[in-house]
Amino acid sequence: MAFVVPLQGPTGIYGPSCLACAELAVEQLNAGAGIAGRRVELLVVDAGRDPDVVADEVARLVDGQLVEAVAGWHISAVRQAITRRIGGRTVYAYAAMHEGFDDTPGVYMLGERPVNQLLPAVRWMREELDVRRWAVVGNDYVFPRVTVAAARTALRDAPSSIVTESYVPLGTRDFRTTLAELQKQHVEGVIMLLMGQDAVHFNRQFGRLRLSENLVRLSPAVEENTLLGGGFTANDQLYAAAAYFDNLSTSESSQLSRDYYARFGQFAPALNAVGESCYEAILFLSRIAERAGSLDISAVRQVHTGYFYDGPRGLMRLDGNLVNQDVYLALADGMEFAVQDQIARAH
Repeated sequence: MAFVVPLQGPTGIYGPSCLACAELAVEQLNAGAGIAGRRVELLVVDAGRDPDVVADEVARLVDGQLVEAVAGWHISAVRQAITRRIGGRTVYAYAAMHEGFDDTPGVYMLGERPVNQLLPAVRWMREELDVRRWAVVGNDYVFPRVTVAAARTALRDAPSSIVTESYVPLGTRDFRTTLAELQKQHVEGVIMLLMGQDAVHFNRQFGRLRLSENLVRLSPAVEENTLLGGGFTANDQLYAAAAYFDNLSTSESSQLSRDYYARFGQFAPALNAVGESCYEAILFLSRIAERAGSLDISAVRQVHTGYFYDGPRGLMRLDGNLVNQDVYLALADGMEFAVQDQIARAH
């Protein structure tokens, strides 16, 4: 299996968690029947490079018949480059939250999407905190821009609104201009669509200016590594929406937590939504191969909408090539998250 996760660049902060969670998933599968009766081996591909470079490496593995599936967490720009090269030829379990669609044959979009993540979170914050006017600060690539376009359409006749948008290149470290403009806007909250280390830099500078005294932040991408990177003063009034948090107290999530820390110890990489999504992607391939009889793309495509399976996120339901799942809203509490509410359910 080509396991495509970032090991460098702004999203490289997620890499250790992705690798550890994937290692645990593979060990557990290989202790049993593997996938479709065969042992699982991961060939790691660094997704922190230019999307076309990543896609070239994945394509060489597929062309050379060195892998029978692709899985991992990476940004949508990398996913699009990969699907242009291998789409329709092998099963591809895309773990990350996403903008809501990709109809490439064989691509399964396993992460959260605006309809069950960002939009319910915005609704919750309006109802519970009376936050109605939002500014968006995001990285300049497909996921943030398409997500905001979808949100604007969905909020057109709603009490909440997106007042302003600002996009910066991946790898941005200096947010002084962005924050200065933000202070001029008549908004109550900031939707952060910044990835990895970019979010860390933004949160540190946001905290130094004490903007949390007047503005809440909401992100579908901030996780435990980002909290650790930002530091205590960067995390005040910071909310995240995700299908998994390290201290999520469901029976399914608790089992993964026990297994993870028993395997890697107390100083393991953070068990977060990004790493756990990689565990989910490998588990998904196992479950769908069991259902279809193999990972052959023609067989897998016979597994239709309505197929249910259980994972650390709870009940997961296939909906075309998307997955419906429970989603939660959490508030940063120092270096951890405190789950506030469930905002979406698998259906």
